[in-house]
Amino acid sequence: MYILVSACLLGLHCRYNEKGELAPGIRELMEDHCLIPVCPEILGGLPTPRTPAERMGERVVNRLGEDVTEQYRKGAEEAAHLAKLYGCGIAVLKERSPSCGSGVIYDGSFTGRKIPGDGVTAARLKEMDVQIFGESEISRLWDALRGKKE
Repeated sequence: MYILVSACLLGLHCRYNEKGELAPGIRELMEDHCLIPVCPEILGGLPTPRTPAERMGERVVNRLGEDVTEQYRKGAEEAAHLAKLYGCGIAVLKERSPSCGSGVIYDGSFTGRKIPGDGVTAARLKEMDVQIFGESEISRLWDALRGKKE
């Protein structure tokens, strides 16, 4: 099975702060499945490192007040294209990210406060019926995968 995965969770140094770390459980996922790395921010044309950004309603704005919504939308479309190209029905995405967060994101105040919501890419993938898991949900993903085999 092909699974779309946030590249930073595979250890690529593509996060806003140039960090990336192999998330627990990802290596085991690699043993049985083909993981397709994706960094929507980079695919949307943003550099690494970059100024932190958060969603503010339908917009994405960085800490300097610059609107980066179009880059996030472009990156989401590129990630959606990869998911379709590879037939990915599942994605493991970076939690709380303005791009990849699913269910909970930062509120746009840059204070660390969290609110219900989805990042731009997570929302786009959900429109395609891609099932999203965060890095803390790998065991729940394994349960879902076992259920598909039975």
